[in-house]
Amino acid sequence: MSQDKLRTILYEIENNVAHVTLNRPDVHNAFNDTMIKELSTVFDDIAENPDIRVVVVTGEGKSFCAGADLNWMRRVKDYSYEDNLKESLELAQMLYKIYASPKPTIARVNGAAIGGGTGLVAVCDIAIGATKAKFSFSEVKLGLIPACISPYVLKKCGEGRCREFFLTGERLNAEKACNAGLLNAVVPLEELDAAVDGLVKQLISSGPEAITKCKELLRKVAEMPFDKAKEYTAEVIAQLRISDEGQEGMAAFLEKRRPRWSK
Repeated sequence: MSQDKLRTILYEIENNVAHVTLNRPDVHNAFNDTMIKELSTVFDDIAENPDIRVVVVTGEGKSFCAGADLNWMRRVKDYSYEDNLKESLELAQMLYKIYASPKPTIARVNGAAIGGGTGLVAVCDIAIGATKAKFSFSEVKLGLIPACISPYVLKKCGEGRCREFFLTGERLNAEKACNAGLLNAVVPLEELDAAVDGLVKQLISSGPEAITKCKELLRKVAEMPFDKAKEYTAEVIAQLRISDEGQEGMAAFLEKRRPRWSK
């Protein structure tokens, strides 16, 4: 996909890593309908590109994502129910594409993530935040609710925490966000890139097919009754053991060498 076609994000692929950067620093990377469409298109490309092994999502400048853009909100305020539903479904679909991406995703949270921006953190598999990062589910302050992002934040933080965060709209520091499960780690801003690079190396050392199947396992098993989970998990591990990647991985382990996919 050509960068020339993108207006609100930067999309670069280097050493099997896709870097997706929200690129509206003048408005703290707030999203609008254009950014939603572009993120959706980029994650379609990521899913189909076999050269991409890991995805890093971040924001340009001082902020990660300030939520919905004010000019976009001015427009949607006057939309009909049907038009609002259409745009909300596009947002929901974009978030699901990131959540269900076959490639592992890392949120590099360099600054504030507010409202829907916090949702972008939640849909990523792993999130590393700078010490200065701030978070808020501020929708209730506007007479709204964090609707489209709620499935993913609930999975990360649990209902108890979300009752507190969603209802109060309080501002969270990085430490509290980490304790709640929204972040996996907090580091000083100057150490953020090193922390993300370390995660990238760990992920690339694993089998790419295994990573994809592991993400599928995580999505499916939590919703399955035990009788179905027993059958599904047995089938998936049996399939992987006889796959080319599984055979290579087990052979490399037994022969005390690195597998072919590892760098």
